[in-house]
Amino acid sequence: MRISFTKMQGAGNDFVVLDETRERLNLTPAHYRFLADRHFGIGADQILTVRPAPQPDVDFEYVIHNADGGEVEQCGNGSRCFVRFVREQGLTDKTTVRVKVHGGVITLQEMPDGQVTVDMGAPVFDLPQVPFAPEHAQALDAPASAASSADVLAWQLPLGNGDSPRVGVVSMGNPHAVQVVADVDTAPVLTQGPLIEHHAAFPKRVNAGFMQVLSRGAVRLRVFERGSGETLACGTGACAAVVTGIRWGLLDACVTVHTHGGTLTIEWQGGDTPVRMTGPSTTVFQGEITLPDTL
Repeated sequence: MRISFTKMQGAGNDFVVLDETRERLNLTPAHYRFLADRHFGIGADQILTVRPAPQPDVDFEYVIHNADGGEVEQCGNGSRCFVRFVREQGLTDKTTVRVKVHGGVITLQEMPDGQVTVDMGAPVFDLPQVPFAPEHAQALDAPASAASSADVLAWQLPLGNGDSPRVGVVSMGNPHAVQVVADVDTAPVLTQGPLIEHHAAFPKRVNAGFMQVLSRGAVRLRVFERGSGETLACGTGACAAVVTGIRWGLLDACVTVHTHGGTLTIEWQGGDTPVRMTGPSTTVFQGEITLPDTL
């Protein structure tokens, strides 16, 4: 089978984008793994699929598969590429679109300067919704007024190798565990990342964030993403890191997040208000590829 694709990137987080607005390609997890393979396929952190609106109050549906072929709930950097793709392909002339993702509906807006702002919705701390199994971790920093385990600000996560990082647990449409480190360049991303991703406390696995606080308005960040490994940037990871830093009293409401792939701006006013993410999106190239009959 021969299919068309577009290669895009947002802050170095790279994607293969597929158009299924006219017909379904009916790809398997093996096909997604092949497309993401940097040696035999195209190469990508995630595969993004554009589908027609499944309900009247949205413009499109957006499906995300990680490099390991598994479907995931959300991808912040991918959502910015999504809105640029549908506009460049003539699928819409709107600058603001509402898109259904696995975890709900998000609003995407292309700005006059080419940047894209995404309303990521409010962060989720309710542990079953993250999901997070607290019996496999130790609660830390619970306020005296805490009404439930969702109010716990931090958890100690034993990794079985002698490390027990202090993490904030939050869902931004997908689960995240964020820790503060002294220096992201020397942080144990590649050793702790896989252990955190597959920790028993996270029944659907988790993205592991390593955040270095530079000031109340700036951080550096590395993220080990479930199903993809470390990526050059992670949009939901940037949102989760800033939310965690604000809850811990380390950051202000608007934060510049420096990743290896580029810079994102994250805003959160706290409580049930939505997290807003602004950053770049770029089309790299377009092409066609033949998928093997057997994989």
